[in-house]
Amino acid sequence: MNVSWQKLMPREKLQQRGAGALTDAELLAIFLRTGSVGQDVMTLAGQLLLQFGSLYQVMTADRQAMMAVKGVGDAKLAQLHAVAELGRRFFRASMAREDALENPQATHQYLLSMLAHQEREIFMVIFLDNQHRVLNSQEMFAGSINSVEVHPREIVREALKINAAALILAHNHPSGMAEPSAADGDITRQIVSAGLLLNIRILDHLVIGQGQYVSFAERGWL
Repeated sequence: MNVSWQKLMPREKLQQRGAGALTDAELLAIFLRTGSVGQDVMTLAGQLLLQFGSLYQVMTADRQAMMAVKGVGDAKLAQLHAVAELGRRFFRASMAREDALENPQATHQYLLSMLAHQEREIFMVIFLDNQHRVLNSQEMFAGSINSVEVHPREIVREALKINAAALILAHNHPSGMAEPSAADGDITRQIVSAGLLLNIRILDHLVIGQGQYVSFAERGWL
C-alpha cells in the first residue's frame, strides 16, 4: 500500500521514518501535543516558528513573549521549558562521557544551551582532568546586560580545589553578537597567565551569542 508522507501526522511520520525526517514544525507539534480553540497543533507550531524565527528562538523565548501567543498557556510553556532543560542535560551528559577536545561539538552545544538565552552576562568554566574529561562545570560570575567582573584567582583556586588540569572558559553576550571585545581578550590572557603559574592549561574561551559562538582556540588566539 502506498502512503503519502505528506499526509502523515507528526507521530506517525516519526514512527515510520524516524525523528530525523521531521521538520522543525512537526517536532515542535509533538512536544506541544495539542492545539487550541480554532487551530490544530501544526498550525500553532507553525505560528510559533513564524513569530520567533526559528526553533532555537522558540525554545529560548521568555515567558512574557510566549504567553502573548494565542494558544500558549502555562501547560505548554512548562512543556517547552522541560524539553529545553532535557536538551541541556543531554549535551552535558554527552560532554562528560568523552574527551572534550575529541568531541568539541558536544561542549559547544552544551555551552550554547546554557548561555545563549541568558539576559545578563554569565561567565562559566568547565574544569577538566589531565585526560580532558569533565570534572565539573560551574557558573563562576554573573554580571549585568553588558559586562561581568571576572576574578582569575577565584577560577584558579576552584581548579586547584578539584585538581583540574585544564579549563574551558565561556561567557555570553546578551546582545546576541558573539564577536569578542578587547576586554574579553584581556581577561583571557590574565586567566592564561594565572593558570601557567600552576600548570593549568586554558584550552579555549568561547563567547556565546544567540545561536552562534566564537572560539578563541579556533581563531588561533590561544
